[in-house]
Amino acid sequence: MDSLLIYGAYGDTGRLIAREAVARGGSPTVAGRDRRAVARLADGLGVDGRAFDLENGSLAARLEGFDAVLNCAGPFVETVDPLLEACLESGTDYLDITGEVAVFERLRQRDAAAREAGITLLPGVGFDVVPSDCLAAFLHAQLPSADELALGIKGSGSLSRGTARTMVEQLGSGGIVRRNGRLVKVPTAFRSREIDFGSGPEHAVTIPWGDVVTAAHTTGIGTIEVYAAAPPWADRLLSAVDSIGWLLERRAVERGLKRLVDARVDGPENPQSAGGHAVVWGEVTDDAGRRARARLRTPDPYALTAESAVIAAQRVLENRDRTGGGSVPNGFQTPASAFGPDFALELTDTDRELLAAPAESAVANEANSAGGSAQSTLESDD
Repeated sequence: MDSLLIYGAYGDTGRLIAREAVARGGSPTVAGRDRRAVARLADGLGVDGRAFDLENGSLAARLEGFDAVLNCAGPFVETVDPLLEACLESGTDYLDITGEVAVFERLRQRDAAAREAGITLLPGVGFDVVPSDCLAAFLHAQLPSADELALGIKGSGSLSRGTARTMVEQLGSGGIVRRNGRLVKVPTAFRSREIDFGSGPEHAVTIPWGDVVTAAHTTGIGTIEVYAAAPPWADRLLSAVDSIGWLLERRAVERGLKRLVDARVDGPENPQSAGGHAVVWGEVTDDAGRRARARLRTPDPYALTAESAVIAAQRVLENRDRTGGGSVPNGFQTPASAFGPDFALELTDTDRELLAAPAESAVANEANSAGGSAQSTLESDD
């Protein structure tokens, strides 16, 4: 991984990724705006460091000599454009760990430009969206006729400063779902449902998760919603946040909330030993009423992000030939379209369970229409 540049490497998640890369025998170059922070990290890891901001007009020249850049500097909506343009100019593959819907969509729209430049655009190589994208691809393989996808996420563990600051920026901006192939803005937590993450049904509400873009690209499914486990009272709270969005958009309020994050959020220093974990649930359905359902259990999201981001970067570097003939295609890709639906299963402490196959759901639907109880039994196994 000597030809990998990790930008934003001294942030909470960036440090985890840089350490993971070195632990795997790599020697990436770490980079970011803060010269002292870059130097401390580079010296501690025994790797090269470079300090530069993204407003420099010679950014493409700074990427020369690198085959790939892994962007860990959020909010990604502020960093993606200059790095993307520099990658297109320099012929450098682009990866990031974003979870921001707008960033996924922006990169998707540059697919043709990336193909013409002979580079790969591979965002979301962390917890957002490796497990959910791989689960969506797995479910679509079980039911290729599926036209609707629902995903659910439940996690526990630590929170990085970068993630918390991004959440502050998105407060009051509502949600996003995909309807018949189009992204649609909706109120925050506009819909709820019960999802069994493994311990019985739990309340969950819609969230603006990257899969409304990435899962559509991976599977071709046109209607997608993503849910997160939340207590029932969260619906009213999130709706209230939407109603004061005008206040949260004010710079002074946003700066105040970010200062509070910086003061109170310590970040995930050692997520492997923190004991956190997450569960991703998914269900696909088609017009005939057939469905497939599965769950994917993962370790702490930050532990998964460090491992999956490094492995993804390593594969892009090792398996992609610069003429476009390698196993990772040029253009916009998702983790599952680049590496297949089982990529998530290659990560430490990750396992998948098929809960309902299409044939089973068809039998359940027939029994239910005849007054039987098969469907309720199947749902209880969810």
